[in-house]
Amino acid sequence: MSVHSTKVDMANRLNRNLGFLQAGATVTIDVMTPAGQKSKFRTVFIGYLQKQYVLIQFPEAKKLGPFGQYLTQGVGITVRGLIEGHEGAVVGFVSTIKQTIQIPSRLLVLEFPKSVSLQYLRSSKRIHTKIEAKVKFNNEYWKTVITDISITGCQLFISRGEKLASSTDKYVEVVIEDFEGMSNLKMMAKVCSIKKIPDGISIGLQFKDVSKKEVTKLLHHTITLED
Repeated sequence: MSVHSTKVDMANRLNRNLGFLQAGATVTIDVMTPAGQKSKFRTVFIGYLQKQYVLIQFPEAKKLGPFGQYLTQGVGITVRGLIEGHEGAVVGFVSTIKQTIQIPSRLLVLEFPKSVSLQYLRSSKRIHTKIEAKVKFNNEYWKTVITDISITGCQLFISRGEKLASSTDKYVEVVIEDFEGMSNLKMMAKVCSIKKIPDGISIGLQFKDVSKKEVTKLLHHTITLED
């Protein structure tokens, strides 16, 4: 294979991966200060012109706070975006701010990335999390923490929930009231295991098919917040 054809293949793959992001898709950007402070902000993917630039919406000023002053020309940022219609798939790339635009709306013009990663989360891939939620057992809601999650299931921790170790409930409802802008997300799951551990119990759940849309949304939301 010639060097020219290799470059063409790489360009085609780069364009295809970035093309998975649809206009209006949610993206998360990493912003780092010169002092090393880092934060993440959600915004919207606008589009791109191959080999030239990528456009994303400037995050809301009130959410940026002092980090807004660092979104200027020459600053490097990482962008992660959700792929519509793909379970557990995320596009990610590193770029540099080319310039900012104020009219017709505030936009970030990014350098066209040299590489774009496409990450598929297999059903066996679990992401460690610390998501506060509540779970319904025996018609009673208990505060819980989702300690890890995958497309097919999750693990819960309930502090001082030892009496649930003998529960006969086969199916439960998991509710996330507020998580990084996500609210009132409900998922149905089958109880696979309940184990007593120090300070509480650990519950293994398998998500029901009817909750696939909600699980995928949460998984996408979670991975775009990863470092």
